[in-house]
Amino acid sequence: MTIYIALLRGINVGGKNRIKMAELKSTLEAMGLSRVQTYIQSGNVLFESNEEEEPLRKRIEHEIEAVFGFSVSVIIRTAKELATIAANCPFSEEAISEAASSSEGESLYVSLLLEEPSQKGIERLSAFRSESDEYQLVGREIYLLFRHSIRNSKLANNLQKLDVPVTVRNWKTINKLVTLAHAMEV
Repeated sequence: MTIYIALLRGINVGGKNRIKMAELKSTLEAMGLSRVQTYIQSGNVLFESNEEEEPLRKRIEHEIEAVFGFSVSVIIRTAKELATIAANCPFSEEAISEAASSSEGESLYVSLLLEEPSQKGIERLSAFRSESDEYQLVGREIYLLFRHSIRNSKLANNLQKLDVPVTVRNWKTINKLVTLAHAMEV
């Protein structure tokens, strides 16, 4: 069995696409996924399955639409992939500390993409890089470093220019999901 983490995009934000985590957990259990657990209200779900990522992702998206009445993008990573993401932050400790000291709230985030973006998409996003908003693309992830705030960031507000479904999590959430996934392995 593979431990997966499903990250739902755009639920429970601003009163839209509301899903109670207990109901999401029950829905995924009814699909036959095992050891399902959720983490915070932003749509982070850990579970075990023998299925391959792509058909599993499509099945979860379909079931959420059928049960809750709206469609959401679901990004899936294995526990091993998420641990690699957390272990390989491309920003230096110095850059992270400097950003954290000037940022309102969190400064380090990871955008998890459904697939690697095209070169054209990357070029479109590059137009929004600035001294205060940096990013590093590593495979299907974009590490984001904000020196002010993600809320007013032109970079964060233009991730859709990649033309790839994407969901963003802060660094604390990524690391907590890694910890929870590791606990499932023991």
